[in-house]
Amino acid sequence: MSEKGTILVTGVNGYIAARTAEALLKAGYRVRGTARSFQSAEATRAALSEYSSRFDVVEVPDITSPGAFDEAVKGVSGIAQLASPVSLSFTKAEPVINTAKAVVRGVLESAVKEPSVKTVVLMSSNAAIRSKKDGPYTFTEKDWNHQAEEMVRKLGDNTPGPVIYGASKAASEKEFWKFKEERKPTFTMASINPSFVHGPPLVIPSSPDAVSGTAGFIFAVLSGRDVPAAMANPWWVDVRDVARLVTFCLDNPTVTDGERYLLIAAYGPQQAAADILRKAYPQGKVKEGNPSEEYLPGFKSPGDQQFDASKAVKATSIEYIPYEQSVLDTAKSFEPLL
Repeated sequence: MSEKGTILVTGVNGYIAARTAEALLKAGYRVRGTARSFQSAEATRAALSEYSSRFDVVEVPDITSPGAFDEAVKGVSGIAQLASPVSLSFTKAEPVINTAKAVVRGVLESAVKEPSVKTVVLMSSNAAIRSKKDGPYTFTEKDWNHQAEEMVRKLGDNTPGPVIYGASKAASEKEFWKFKEERKPTFTMASINPSFVHGPPLVIPSSPDAVSGTAGFIFAVLSGRDVPAAMANPWWVDVRDVARLVTFCLDNPTVTDGERYLLIAAYGPQQAAADILRKAYPQGKVKEGNPSEEYLPGFKSPGDQQFDASKAVKATSIEYIPYEQSVLDTAKSFEPLL
């Protein structure tokens, strides 16, 4: 397989970024990952050891500082901007939003100074798309979550964490597209907007206590803990599908230039995952939870507000990994920790 060039993957030790690095390496790219320290990326390096001749890591201790990525972008043909300074638990609204925007702007400012850069792909979120609607509505890539930003302006630091998260994702993605419109860079630009993500991590946590992130509840249920209470908006997509779409955008810069790709495979409450796991692991460890909690066959979204995430399927001619397979593959990856 001939090499296709070098892709910079920011925050390469992250859950999605590590799988993205793997997908890019399998596709024939060289990958340069960034991490706050070499030590924090050591497990990722070990997991990708078979590609050691085409994978390296550079330190970017502070992704928010001006020029943070100036050295990292040198000689790369593409950038997968996956590093993010935000989470669902933040309580200070304005600093979070400003920081999220600054990181995106910083990556783009570094990219525009490097002639080798041909394309930049941003990891955004369906939280930048979905907002509260009255009555039936189907969300697509054309929609924007302006509502979260308005709530932040109104409530300030009293804004709930998930709303701050949505506002930060919407604001940072708007910053991304504003840069394209105003600066008209020579490189192409695309964004990926996934829902909650699970699927087997590339790096298996070192201990049960180290399991975290959006796939963590699967390990919790598998290990016999109580089934979590129903969460709001449990739309899911497999991490491998997210990595595949990032790779697709980098492989097809002309086709994907200026495009957003909403990635959602299924609507799966935690109870659905528990039912799947209890059937696959009949030893009696997985608790029943609340079997009366209903969800639709095929893990389709109930209610009158839906997502149409078919654009990515049509573009790639590949269907999403089914929800049940994603849950079981995630569980299997966690078996060594039981």
